[in-house]
This record gives sequence, C-alpha cells and structure tokens, in this order.
Amino acid sequence: MKLAVIGASGFVGSAVLKEALNRGHQVIAIVRHPEKITEQNDHLSVVRGDVTDTVALAGLLKGNDVIISAYNAGWTNPDLYNEFLKGSQSIREATKQSGVKRLLVVGGAGSLFIAPGVQVVDTPEFPADWKPGALAARDYLSLLQKEDQLDWTFLSPALEMHPGMPRQRTSVYRTGLDNPVFDSNNKSTISVDDLAVAIVDEAENPKHIRQRFTVGY
Repeated sequence: MKLAVIGASGFVGSAVLKEALNRGHQVIAIVRHPEKITEQNDHLSVVRGDVTDTVALAGLLKGNDVIISAYNAGWTNPDLYNEFLKGSQSIREATKQSGVKRLLVVGGAGSLFIAPGVQVVDTPEFPADWKPGALAARDYLSLLQKEDQLDWTFLSPALEMHPGMPRQRTSVYRTGLDNPVFDSNNKSTISVDDLAVAIVDEAENPKHIRQRFTVGY
C-alpha cells in the first residue's frame, strides 16, 4: 500500500512509520522538520510539509491509499487548542482535495466515556496540562462525526499511553468503541509500538469506517 504519515517524526508517528515500513508499505513521511527522520529505507520518502497549507498538502497526499494523521500541534504550545483544530481541519480538507478517501486520525483518549455521559477529559482527575490538547481532539472528533465524504477513522489510545511506558511490540491488543479497554487489573494501557500495530492493521483491513475506536491490552 501507499501510506502518507503526517507527523511521522513524533512519538506516535515515528512508531507508525517504523511499523508501516517493516510491513513493506510505501510511505511518504510528511513532517515539519525532515532532518528529524533518520530512517533509511527504499520504500520511504520524507518531505517537508505545513499542515495549514491545505493546497500544498493536498498535492503531497495525492496518489496514496491511506492518510494517517499523527499530527500534534505540540504539548507545550500555548495555543495548542486552536492550532490543533486548525491543522486537523486543514488535513481533512487536503485529503478531500487530494482525492484520497481514507483518513485515519490518531486522537486522544480524553473523549472516551468513563461513565454514562461522562468523558475522561471532564473528570476532576484529568491532568490540567493535557486538557487543551484533549479538548481539541474531542472537538475534532465531533466534527469528523459529521463528515460524509471521507472514509474516516478516529483512534483513541488507551488511557495510559505515553513516552514513559515500556516499549514493547506484542501485536496483541483488544478493541473497543467509546469506552476505554481495561485489563484484568482494571488498567487501560498500551505501548506506542502496539498502538502502531493497531493503526497499520486498521489501514490494511478497515474495520471502523466512520467510527471512533480504541485499543488496550
């Protein structure tokens, strides 16, 4: 397959890039700083891209089978909420302009429902530092749910999926839709490597067209 990975130098994006290349896919990595990608592979092309330049981005996306967006406006960005929404909406529009139908978005876990009518981001325990990004991802999911031209999928990781988690690729995970996946110890966890497995699995064999889903052990 031909895959475009937006944000391929980030925490999630780099894991997705590695997983896709290991499976033999042709990948175009679209990043702000191409020098951050040191991967050498005959199936990889790295290009500089600005997600807010919709027309230019559409040109880069053209001809791919699936667009995977691991875009993040930066956790320390003081305008994270607005910039994430602006960039994400531009990616969606660029995908339409490119003629590619399939858009797979890596979002946050904050919009998962922890109880009836209660999303994780609205609980008192939710870290304040993560809130702008989580709210932006939640609001973008609401926009995507009205999208009827693209075959979109929004993937929320487990509640605990961050750089401090151990790196492991088991390729074993369970899926859910709008509620977190908990293990026998009532923990919702997944490594970034297994999250990448789930992302590329969904790209190869779509099971959640126009749906949000989540993964965990």
